[in-house]
Amino acid sequence: MTELAVVAWPVAPIKTERLVLRESEARDRAAFIELFASSDVHTYLGGPQPRDELERSVPETPGRRPGHFVIELDGAMIGTVEVSRRDAERRGNVRPDAGEAELSYLFLPEAWGRGYAAEACAAALSWFADALPGVPVVLYTQTANARSMRLAAKLGFTEVQRFEKWDAEQWMGEWSPVTPPA
Repeated sequence: MTELAVVAWPVAPIKTERLVLRESEARDRAAFIELFASSDVHTYLGGPQPRDELERSVPETPGRRPGHFVIELDGAMIGTVEVSRRDAERRGNVRPDAGEAELSYLFLPEAWGRGYAAEACAAALSWFADALPGVPVVLYTQTANARSMRLAAKLGFTEVQRFEKWDAEQWMGEWSPVTPPA
């Protein structure tokens, strides 16, 4: 797979109808800590991290890497979305040599249920399809996470497999960019 690192970064902010996807800034640090410390956000992700540890370990400007976007609504960070090459050591990596990227996202609970995840993820997938045409993207979630399962379907991910990991059934879906006929 072509490395995401070869894509010019940072990209100009991506504007959707209601959101801005942009590179992380120092002003986002508190929201990152809130995301990582939230028990609601991490219900299906192994639980929250201790806030005091996060205060010590989260860098001044967290999340600065190609493919990682802060999601902003009315000037405030409400979450993150990332499309990046999968690392063989990352959780749930059941196809380590498949050459795909992985979509991941986190939203603060006050942003849930308003369609922001679908809007932001669709924008990130569109950016990725333009940056690296033809590269498939996978998404992992627990089957018990009904919201994430609905979002995967809405975004056009199709089930590839289910497997047991971390004492729960996991779901893996794949999204392939639609290439218009020549």
